[in-house]
Amino acid sequence: MANSLLALLSRDWAGVPVALVVAAMGGFLVGLGATWAVALGGLLVAAGAVMLAGAVRHVVLMAREAGERPMPGTLVDVDGHRMHVLAEGDAAAGPTVVWMPGGHAPGEEFEELHAMAAARTRSVLVDRFGTGWSDAGPFPRTTAVEAEELLAALERAGERPPFVLVGHSFGGLLVANAARRRPDLVAGLVLLDPTPLEVIAFAPSNRLITGMRRSFLLAAVRQLFGAHRGRGGRTAPQCAAASIFAELSPSGLAAVGWETVVYDGDLGDVPLVLVIPRDLIGGEAVLAGARDAVEAERIRNFYLRTRVRYLAASTASRLVYTPEGTGHDFPREAPGFVVGVVEDLARELRVTSR
Repeated sequence: MANSLLALLSRDWAGVPVALVVAAMGGFLVGLGATWAVALGGLLVAAGAVMLAGAVRHVVLMAREAGERPMPGTLVDVDGHRMHVLAEGDAAAGPTVVWMPGGHAPGEEFEELHAMAAARTRSVLVDRFGTGWSDAGPFPRTTAVEAEELLAALERAGERPPFVLVGHSFGGLLVANAARRRPDLVAGLVLLDPTPLEVIAFAPSNRLITGMRRSFLLAAVRQLFGAHRGRGGRTAPQCAAASIFAELSPSGLAAVGWETVVYDGDLGDVPLVLVIPRDLIGGEAVLAGARDAVEAERIRNFYLRTRVRYLAASTASRLVYTPEGTGHDFPREAPGFVVGVVEDLARELRVTSR
């Protein structure tokens, strides 16, 4: 039921029929003639009219935005839905680098990294379903499903392996899943402070994560009926994020854990570079929730230890620390550093493949 609702909300035109249904229900009640029915029906008719005006406004804005923002890449078919892939640069310089930003963000979040890399080698950005120029796609959204979709999109776009997969945070978990499924397509893996599942399963309760799905749903409803400031945006990103972030809870993870986890030895000897900050810069809010100094130190130790767990996934892994003073958002803070790490790995792979 929840996924059916998300699928409906993810269609930018869905507000129009919903508003018409609300208005029609109001008209039916008014037709009954009873005082209470006329009063309630009048409210529903008025609400439906306001909703319809907002829904039409949203559709118009989305059509205008589509015309003002031409698609930079191409659409490829993945299981009957269109996925946007932007590939630039010389494939002969190889291996091809595929970027995946954190959260459930579109590929353009890594546009700066992509442009820097494309000047030297083949670089690819992929919009996961529900983001960027891609369709909303099927629901539910899961990391396991998106790993398969990523590999399918690269194949349909004609991109030739082997790939260096680069993922940040939640995107790191995604590309690690893709590498586990098809290590034959992967030359190497660069994980930028990837999400460790232990943090979801065992960390102290995080109100920010708990409220994320609710905030995404509310944002989708506001956008659908034009109840937002500025131009808003597509509802699909909010719905897709609300769906996949169901994994970010102990109960949600329990349902998908086996298909999502990348465990010790799962990646064999795939070259893996784990890039992490040395400390918890930017994570002070997590420590602030501790009951006392003893628990704060335990939390600090827990997060620092779980950060390095991906090293055990491959026998050919190594650790790289980010520049001093950078935190979890270091791809934005130090893009040149990130591209340099990726280029170093690509250079090593070119030498060993000769």
